[in-house]
Amino acid sequence: MVKRGNIWRKGLIGFLFVALLIGVVGVTPISAQEKPIKIGYLAALTGDWAAYGQTEEKSAKLAVDEINAKGGVLGRKIELVVYDFRTRAEDAVNAVRRMIEEDKVVALVGANGSGINIATAPLVNRYGVAQIGTVSTNPLVTVDEKGNVRPFSFRICFTDPYQGKLIAYFAAKELGRMNAAILYDVGNDYSHGLREFFMASYGGYGGTVVADLGFRGGQDVDFRAQLTEIRDKKADVLILPNMGKEMALIMKQARELGMNEIVFVGGDGYGEFMWEIAGDAMENSYWINHVAPEDPAMQLFFKAYKEKWNDECKEFVNGVLGYDSVYWLVDAIARAGSDDPKAIRDALAATSNLALHHATITIDPANNTPKDKDGVVLVAKEGRGQFYKKIKP
Repeated sequence: MVKRGNIWRKGLIGFLFVALLIGVVGVTPISAQEKPIKIGYLAALTGDWAAYGQTEEKSAKLAVDEINAKGGVLGRKIELVVYDFRTRAEDAVNAVRRMIEEDKVVALVGANGSGINIATAPLVNRYGVAQIGTVSTNPLVTVDEKGNVRPFSFRICFTDPYQGKLIAYFAAKELGRMNAAILYDVGNDYSHGLREFFMASYGGYGGTVVADLGFRGGQDVDFRAQLTEIRDKKADVLILPNMGKEMALIMKQARELGMNEIVFVGGDGYGEFMWEIAGDAMENSYWINHVAPEDPAMQLFFKAYKEKWNDECKEFVNGVLGYDSVYWLVDAIARAGSDDPKAIRDALAATSNLALHHATITIDPANNTPKDKDGVVLVAKEGRGQFYKKIKP
């Protein structure tokens, strides 16, 4: 008599053998060449910067779709891994850690704010995974406090020292406004930097800062006390080195106080959504920026964006720079000939005369920043930001 235990054991052994045979013969593992190359994208999809971040996400997805439709890179598809940092530095740090440790991204794009990239810089440089800031203009994004370049931190935009000089030059030399007031966010790295570098250049062009006042972003919504002081000191230009919402409220309240002659000049914190808050107070304000919507080279992008998302690319600066950042990164992967993060970093640093859609860029190894990009002046007119002129100091 055969015991049931023996039958069970023999049956189990046979089952395992068949399963193993199927695994070896019938199932082909995915080869490295068939796996997608994962790149991360850090965007503020919620919070105060959501308008910027949502546009960047859509633009990045458009770029990835276009690249994949042409065969991807290194014979492999690109997979975009997007995380929402909710306009919070701590969320950005956690998101970057997850992208690198869990998702195994080979590089990442974003964010669109200097303070966020400064917070994530130690992390990406420790892990050895490159990060490209889109509209992250503070020098400390790519260079540490001692002046040493952060090897894995890059940006596609120009820096605050250059942008501050452009604002000072434009206000004094182009507009002839020689008595400036500044109203800045005391808790924002971007705002601090742009204010500092404006002030360093404005006097050299003959201008005088008659008022230098602050507020707390995300908390203050009434700026009438500061604006009254600015009016009393007879400023003829108000410099706004800030991000969207507060600038719109400041301009609206300034006009309500009868400050109709003062001219507003800001930087790349401009956003089209500001019109919804400020309305006509936006008219004839000026913004130093990276791109202009009328740029003929970008019209195919705007057309493709509208076709894919059934919407205009309203935050066009973020859209264009996010889109071109993906193309730059994929070009670096192709030149590296590998998905190795270190090889990709080396290729990004070696970028020379790369023709992207909005500009041709060469990276300065001293600061991992494009050299000598033109500044584009936008004028707020007829409900949108329009091209005014290009400038260099």
